[in-house]
Amino acid sequence: MEFLSREEILNNLQQSMPAFIDQYNLDDIGLYEEQGQGDVYYIGYTVKKNGKTYHIHTPYHKNEHGQLASQQKSWTAEPDEPDKEDLKGYNDLESVFHDI
Repeated sequence: MEFLSREEILNNLQQSMPAFIDQYNLDDIGLYEEQGQGDVYYIGYTVKKNGKTYHIHTPYHKNEHGQLASQQKSWTAEPDEPDKEDLKGYNDLESVFHDI
């Protein structure tokens, strides 16, 4: 498992944001991060498309030094609407962006 700093991961994600806006016709995109339970940390994007907001993320393992390693290559899209279910099990971001 390769551990990286939180900043390195966020910088890598941020570099892709301008291309995603054009490629997937997004209204807006920003970075998303959330501390999960125990040593789980979620990082990804907050995306606005067609007036709807989604939090798209993948889980990371956080070590005692605060560094992160990808746990799995699975993405989840959480709609910012309480009555909507999360869209889970995506193998890549492209699939998520096509479905939202």
